[in-house]
Amino acid sequence: MKNTENLKKYAEVVMKKGLNIVEGDSVVIEISIAAREFAKMLVEAAYDFGAHKVNVEWSDDEIGRIRYERTPIECLKEIPQYLIDKKKYRVGNKYKFLSVISNDPNSLKGVDPEKLNASMIARSKAFKETSDLIMANNNSWCVIGASVPKWADMVFPNDEDAVDKLWEKILEVSRISSGDPIANWDEHIATMKKHSKILNEAKLKELHYTSEKGTDLHVKLPKGYIFTGGDEINKDGETFVANIPTEEVFSLPHRMGVDGIVYATKPLSYNGNIIDNFWFKFEEGKVVDFGAEEGYEILKDMLDMDEGARRLGEVALVPYHSPISMTNILFYETLFDENASCHFALGAAYPTCLEGNEDMSEEELLEAGVNDSLIHVDFMVGDATTSIVGIKEDGTEMQIFKDGDFVI
Repeated sequence: MKNTENLKKYAEVVMKKGLNIVEGDSVVIEISIAAREFAKMLVEAAYDFGAHKVNVEWSDDEIGRIRYERTPIECLKEIPQYLIDKKKYRVGNKYKFLSVISNDPNSLKGVDPEKLNASMIARSKAFKETSDLIMANNNSWCVIGASVPKWADMVFPNDEDAVDKLWEKILEVSRISSGDPIANWDEHIATMKKHSKILNEAKLKELHYTSEKGTDLHVKLPKGYIFTGGDEINKDGETFVANIPTEEVFSLPHRMGVDGIVYATKPLSYNGNIIDNFWFKFEEGKVVDFGAEEGYEILKDMLDMDEGARRLGEVALVPYHSPISMTNILFYETLFDENASCHFALGAAYPTCLEGNEDMSEEELLEAGVNDSLIHVDFMVGDATTSIVGIKEDGTEMQIFKDGDFVI
């Protein structure tokens, strides 16, 4: 870490704009031991902005792999009650959650997929209650990245300066490297809010995606959809930025209203494995066919997680000429790659993207078109040829994206 001054600025932006720490807050930071030095900066910044409690949850790629290789599958399905209770306590007491991507994207490559799938299903079910609350913005949360050797070596192979180069790119696309980072973020948030406002006022009933890669997909939107971008608001009325970096303006599709074919434009890092050159065919909202040149079995297990895993839960618009895309770098991490490209997410939707969601039961949300699942997995579909046409409730059309970028 050569530029510690910019790293400290990054930590400050994360705590001020990302989590919006105020006096008396409690914070949880999830991070790899490979990013220990940056973790210390995050902890210091949290306390500087007024946090009273900062808890760090460490992970280790090598130990994690050993665990999957050596632990019997029956034990991987067991989630101790004390872990569930700890998460419930933190969510119930309004902790703010920071997740730092700082792992090897291929850390679990070659591990028995049955074990990975069993563990994910068990954890998803055990923590579903708290995950649903966080997705509904009961608590502030933020996801960021930190350069570590294994990840950096994938992005910049055979480069002895890989870690520093990845840090430079993370700081660049996170609007830290030049000017006033806080002012940069205020301006960026205002731009995304402008696009959200136009889309919400348009009262669209459908989006039609096409591209030279072969994508031809119709995506219906539920009545009362809400596009949002930039910052969000938790249940206590505090703003926060859920992803740093972020370029997306997003909402939710109707879970029963997706038809056509869509081709991924970037690899997907999922469960410690890479899935590449894949596609989905949808009918009445459900994936009825799919393919992948790499990671087919991993993709199949993901789609078979539950009924909602084969339906879309998020539609996100990202201009092709965004800072991340213009780096011409494949980061092999969804947080970064999804902000270089329009994307969808299979699985659970964010209920905050529907008007009146606070007063709806789970059954009413499903009836309104809000998808539910144990998973939420983003995959990238945008490129320089992406066109998106919005169809309004009165049948008129508006061009939203042309040649990969916003035209509104």
